[in-house]
Amino acid sequence: MTIIYFLILLSMIIVIHEAGHLLAAKKFGVYCYEFAFGMGPLIWQKKGKETKYSIRAIPIGGYVSMAGEQDGDDLNPDVQVPAGRRLTDKPWWQKIIIMLAGVTMNFLLAWVIFSLSMLAVGGWRAPAKAVVNEVVAGSPAEAAGFMPGDRIVRVTKEDGSSIEPDTYVDMQAFSAGYSGVETYIVERDGEQIELEVTPRYSEEDDAYLIGIVGTSGELVPVTLLNCWYYGAAEMGMIAKLLFTTLAGLLHGHGLSNLSGPVGIYQATETYAAMGFMSFMLLVAQLSLNVGIFNLLPLPVLDGGQIVITLAETIVGRKLNDRIKTGLMLACWVVLIGFMLFVTWQDIARLFG
Repeated sequence: MTIIYFLILLSMIIVIHEAGHLLAAKKFGVYCYEFAFGMGPLIWQKKGKETKYSIRAIPIGGYVSMAGEQDGDDLNPDVQVPAGRRLTDKPWWQKIIIMLAGVTMNFLLAWVIFSLSMLAVGGWRAPAKAVVNEVVAGSPAEAAGFMPGDRIVRVTKEDGSSIEPDTYVDMQAFSAGYSGVETYIVERDGEQIELEVTPRYSEEDDAYLIGIVGTSGELVPVTLLNCWYYGAAEMGMIAKLLFTTLAGLLHGHGLSNLSGPVGIYQATETYAAMGFMSFMLLVAQLSLNVGIFNLLPLPVLDGGQIVITLAETIVGRKLNDRIKTGLMLACWVVLIGFMLFVTWQDIARLFG
């Protein structure tokens, strides 16, 4: 049953992303050859006014094929694309809207799910402030001198990167997967104190922890009127977590916490066992992650295509095809290598 949930999860996120591209492309008159659910051999197809709607054999993801999206894709003798209907014929701002439409749909899906989940629960718990409520006995934090009531002002790693956390979420995202010495500046009785602590690995939590516990955030009542606001607040908190994680990756921190398809499959099994709402929250989190990831300025992603479009508009000519192809190939090599790395990590964790 888990495999079915896993396929539903991936397909829902990718198909709604591609549907965003399709709707925006049609809005601006771009000719779309096909909109497909799934990949691989064709199972079923129905021709609309001009677009073919397909179901393919491998039920993972989907795609939309637009005229002018790739060089030579409009040479099909069976299709005569009317003049001005190719993506390359459109003004730069329309191209960018079409490219942004996919991630916009991912964000919209996440927002709706988060909002309705807040409504179903009847409340939203605000993130706890970065104040120590409890120090675990025998922990590195106790040895370092942390005390209940300490307000965490700044956390600095050995490489000099630092954060001034407002909430525990900020601090957890910054320190996730880090095992080196951290320097904490805490405010105690109006005085700032410097404390050095080295996280200790916890097998139970599968994480490096220092041993401090925060207060519970305020529980805010949620209604049909305000659930959309708190759904956006939850999205913003998770997005902030992700951006902090991405910033850590640039410094080489947090690589051990990344997961690929195997990890997502395991998460699917866990969340699906917890019930429908938990599964939908996983869909929302991954949809948000996919949207943000697609905004990275890599040539094979929407963000990279936007950067290329803006660069071509500014210089007044197309980027050299050989350079563009080289960038795309290099990017694919990096992404495939990255996927192999996180998959290996998932398998290593699976077998201990």
